[in-house]
Amino acid sequence: MSHINDTPITEALVAEHGLTPDEFQKVCEHMGRVPNYTELGVFSVMWSEHCSYKSSRKWLKKLPVSGPQVIQGPGENAGVIDIGDGDAAVFKMESHNHPSFIEPYQGAATGVGGIMRDVFTMGARPVANLNALRFGAPEHPKTRHLVAGVVSGIGGYGNCMGVPTVGGEINFDPSYNGNNLVNAMCVGVARTDKIFYAAATGIGSPVVYVGSKTGRDGIHGATMASAEFDDASEEKRPTVQVGDPFTEKLLLEACQELMASDAIIGIQDMGAAGLTSSSVEMADKGGVGIVLNLDKVPVRETHMTGYEMLLSESQERMLMVLKPGREPEAKAIFDRWGLDFAVIGELTDTGRMVVHHQGREIADMPLGPLADGAPEYDRPHVPTPKADDFNDAWLDGAPDTLSALKKLMGSSEVASRRWVYEQYDSMVMGDTVAGPSGDAALVRVHGTNKGLAMSTDVNPRYCFADPVEGGKQAVAEAYRNICAIGAKPLAITNCLNFGNPERPEIMGQFVGCLEGMGDAGKTLDFPIVSGNVSLYNETNGTGILPTPAIGGVGLIQDLDKAVGNSFTQDGQIIYLLGETNGHLGASLYQRDVLDNHQIVGPPRVDLAQEKAHGSFVRDAIDQGLIAAAHDLSDGGLLVALAEMSLGHGIGAQIEPDGDTGFWFGEDQARYLMSVAPEKADAFEALAKDLPLKRLGKTAGHTLTFGSSLSISVAELNEIYEGWFPALMSS
Repeated sequence: MSHINDTPITEALVAEHGLTPDEFQKVCEHMGRVPNYTELGVFSVMWSEHCSYKSSRKWLKKLPVSGPQVIQGPGENAGVIDIGDGDAAVFKMESHNHPSFIEPYQGAATGVGGIMRDVFTMGARPVANLNALRFGAPEHPKTRHLVAGVVSGIGGYGNCMGVPTVGGEINFDPSYNGNNLVNAMCVGVARTDKIFYAAATGIGSPVVYVGSKTGRDGIHGATMASAEFDDASEEKRPTVQVGDPFTEKLLLEACQELMASDAIIGIQDMGAAGLTSSSVEMADKGGVGIVLNLDKVPVRETHMTGYEMLLSESQERMLMVLKPGREPEAKAIFDRWGLDFAVIGELTDTGRMVVHHQGREIADMPLGPLADGAPEYDRPHVPTPKADDFNDAWLDGAPDTLSALKKLMGSSEVASRRWVYEQYDSMVMGDTVAGPSGDAALVRVHGTNKGLAMSTDVNPRYCFADPVEGGKQAVAEAYRNICAIGAKPLAITNCLNFGNPERPEIMGQFVGCLEGMGDAGKTLDFPIVSGNVSLYNETNGTGILPTPAIGGVGLIQDLDKAVGNSFTQDGQIIYLLGETNGHLGASLYQRDVLDNHQIVGPPRVDLAQEKAHGSFVRDAIDQGLIAAAHDLSDGGLLVALAEMSLGHGIGAQIEPDGDTGFWFGEDQARYLMSVAPEKADAFEALAKDLPLKRLGKTAGHTLTFGSSLSISVAELNEIYEGWFPALMSS
């Protein structure tokens, strides 16, 4: 019987593995010969866009990644920041876009499972999940099916794991019709002296496989995630992994128990490219070699080839390197939790990855080229042309202000997401202080009175019209959302979702967005400590809007001081902080009220202003001067006022009148706040020279504004809550 490695390596086979002729030539040079079939498979996944970041590495190096709060920046399973008292926050965001389009439930579920493993691999206990979701036009025939499957998958996995899903965002645009986005974020807490890393050291140390058995699901998942879709993409369902959250819960507890000892040298999640990437990365980071015997790998299917075992992306699996002699102790723990445990190899001093299967050496490869030898491309890029300004003539014949407000409150971008988040358990573990529907979620650091604030943000319309400003704004909005709850922003993770980088205009969007994100991260002392790049998000040549999702994390020292984003009682004074110039370009008003889809420049982001205003809001909250705070973003001032009224059903009387730009412009660095009358003088004194304006007061159950416009909070609520259920039942 012939062996798979006897297969001739042809140009067609190389292309099928996603390698260009030049890349294959480099592989042959590194190997000193033509690779066999198994070795070709290993190189193809390690050099895929998804694993190697070959189109993005050049630009990622320019991002700010350090600061006094940063314990671990990019390059590990997740980022780690110091939150005081010997505690650390561990967090990351990852994409599972392509799998979720092909098989929405399992694609989303395994995205959640994978990001939680990234966090608990570092020694942290996951305490919160968030997500950033993008779907096609609401009326597109596939949208409801995808939304239902993805939301169900996220809830199904997170709820079974007993980790609360506390926040996120979900938006709609026709650019995602053929390629939805599912970005999953997890935040965990660890002790700073018990952080675990991937580097494997100690020649002769045992390499141990733990968790679930290996099957054929997910083979070439990393390669599939590095290619654009076409009409045949539905056939890629076998490359989507299948998740089992109950097994992952056992794996989490077993890992935590073993981590309480000193038996582990290095540990790595088996994520994209499975056993291949985990073994390559661990050995390379430790500067050692590795030898694997695949006969020892626990499998759930018969007659699996070594190629299939190495490339499988079966879920709920980890690779560990243990101190020699500690195997019996570790095995006893995993046996007790009902999980597979197998010593499948050991570390060597060769700097090579050698793989044996069924009495045959099926692979012998140099580790350096596998891990870091993928080509680094400086792909041609062209800056996005400067967009025109908003044309005021477009306002001729526009709906009246009240009609526009109703339209926006019942629009796909603003309407309540209750239908979504009620499918998630946001309160499990008992430490959620503020869950979905706030500016930021807030989770208690268990056993303390300090809390982690977290938010996911990006406005793809802005990024498409002006990538640099859009990149800045995504970071600035995450910063504002965290400040608005009273927390100090500490660091961010990101998920950079773009189209085909081989198209210069798409690469230009990527370069521009990273420039803006980098500027914002530096100015706001908000470094990027982890993240993910997802390219080739397009179908039949049509790309998504550039979507660099930002996941921000901050800290509040005293949870008793945190505020929400809803008016709390009658008679409070309402203030607007920030300059209002009435910028309607790239606004929701332009898109959803005027139904105008021309590309127009978004609002400018003044980072110095963002920093000053955020600092003031945090200080005022810390001093107990603010009752409620809300940042202004999509829909502008009037939408934000309506949202603040909805939480507790308390209305407002707004004194100044204004034009359309005043009510719906999306100028940045702005916050709405309500303040008790007896605290107004101290509040205004603290503001000093900042642009602060009294708008009116909270009152009754009606929102009254303009010269004589009003709407009951009950009617607003009916509009706001009605859109999503209507979409999903239509």
